[in-house]
Amino acid sequence: MRRTLYWLQCGGCGADSMALLSLEAPDLAELLRLLDIDLLWHPSLSNDSPKRHRERLDAILGGDQRLDVLCVEGAIIRGPGGTGMYNTFDGRPKKDLAAALAKRAHLVIAVGTCASFGGVGSDGDTEGTGLQFRGRTRGGFLGADFRSLSGQPVINLPGCPCHYDVVGGVLAAQDLGTPLPLDDYQAPLEWYGLLVHQGCVRNEYHEYRVEEREFGEKGCLYFFRGCHGPTAYGPCNKLLWNRRNSKTRVGVPCHGCTEPDFPQPYPFFRTRSIADVPLDLPNGVDRAHYIAYKTMAAAAAPERLRERKTRV
Repeated sequence: MRRTLYWLQCGGCGADSMALLSLEAPDLAELLRLLDIDLLWHPSLSNDSPKRHRERLDAILGGDQRLDVLCVEGAIIRGPGGTGMYNTFDGRPKKDLAAALAKRAHLVIAVGTCASFGGVGSDGDTEGTGLQFRGRTRGGFLGADFRSLSGQPVINLPGCPCHYDVVGGVLAAQDLGTPLPLDDYQAPLEWYGLLVHQGCVRNEYHEYRVEEREFGEKGCLYFFRGCHGPTAYGPCNKLLWNRRNSKTRVGVPCHGCTEPDFPQPYPFFRTRSIADVPLDLPNGVDRAHYIAYKTMAAAAAPERLRERKTRV
């Protein structure tokens, strides 16, 4: 049976949509064809007239048009004062449209960190929130107990933006009926069950605490340059952008954009630390043991790492 998908863009920059266009092997058009998905609407891809778009929406909301997958991009904007009038469609708050569509959908996917957790729009007058989380707090816009018609909670695909292969992979898994175990923040473990640090080409520098103090050096970015790689979960060094690179591969610290509390309220390019020991340690790591281990590791660092020579 042909499946249907509606893409709702709420309070965000549209980067998740733009990233999705980079999908390849197969590309987006081929993926939709292979999965037999009828794209009812996407703000960047559809060319329906406003009248035809409203008719489609009326059919969905009235129960005459089946909605298999609802993808929401961007935070749900509730401001000002809970009215949602900062973000509207056809003169009405988009938050109301999101709620109505979610009730009709067999699967709801939050694409990107804003839709998942609130992201950039979660502070200030916009009163932004994620679909089922606001930051690390479960509940969000739809409520903690929300389930789609398939019985599943909102599937969160955080990232700023979300990697296109994650979106494609989730759509394919759902089409094939493949179970997707989720973590505590309802993100699929297949892509969010590993640290960004895992797979980082600078891991050896981290293990021996060879630190990058100034950008352009060869070393670990975690200790001084604000890298979240050892504390953030995401596929960034598993699924390279354009199959070529990630932030840490080109000497830019991970900003932890897949984490529920992104963006952070402190500087991005400086590590918060006490006596050169980061405040935020990897999960399950004891501070006292970490200090002792890293002190010994730094003393044992091979000369080639100290000199920052690439192994051949």
